[in-house]
Amino acid sequence: MALLIQYPALAAVPAALFAGLWALARRPVALATAGLWAGYVPYEYAMKWRILCSGECNIRVDLLLIYPLLLVLSVVALVTGARAVLRRRRPAGHA
Repeated sequence: MALLIQYPALAAVPAALFAGLWALARRPVALATAGLWAGYVPYEYAMKWRILCSGECNIRVDLLLIYPLLLVLSVVALVTGARAVLRRRRPAGHA
């Protein structure tokens, strides 16, 4: 995750992937996860450029909340999205 601090634009990759998953599965959690990942990009740039933090930004307590939230939502979105896509691909008549 330190890579995301150094290169915040990389967070656009999971944002795009979850947006694609939403397009396939139409699960709100996938769209919300895409939005949170996309929102992380400007937030992290604002931290990097010292807009949101003045002085001591080396101790990032905010990440103790942000990273677990992104991780849990990402897992939930992947699971629910994959299940929805697999259900659609199942032939009619199968339970």
